[in-house]
Amino acid sequence: MDVLVLIGRILFALLFLTSAFGHLTGTKAMAGYAAAKGLPAPAAAVAGSGVLLLAGALSVLLGAWADLGALLLAVFLVPAALTMHRFWQEAEPMTRQQEMTHFQKDIALAGACLMLLAFFSYVGHDLGLTLTGPLFDIG
Repeated sequence: MDVLVLIGRILFALLFLTSAFGHLTGTKAMAGYAAAKGLPAPAAAVAGSGVLLLAGALSVLLGAWADLGALLLAVFLVPAALTMHRFWQEAEPMTRQQEMTHFQKDIALAGACLMLLAFFSYVGHDLGLTLTGPLFDIG
């Protein structure tokens, strides 16, 4: 089971690592998009969210307080869904559908992060192939 969970952690974290890389290397371009969505201090928001993504993804990937990493990713995903993918404000049907898809993806991933938080916290030090045990104890 340890190897299966490790493979899952790697596959899960890759999505967020590539996103973090995009946030941190393309801050200016992404800040323009964030500004168009009405986000205040868009450059700081993009850089900050990139750091949040990187910290959360590395935590899950390495198994270093992976429960905290899953929580950090959820903390990114829910506000991102609510601020960047406001499908309910879109009049054009195609744009509305695309934003709804992105919104639902972010919310579903946030749900997966919360399940990982519970899983890592519950299993605790028994998980194996991690650098540390969980930070939280919900067992």
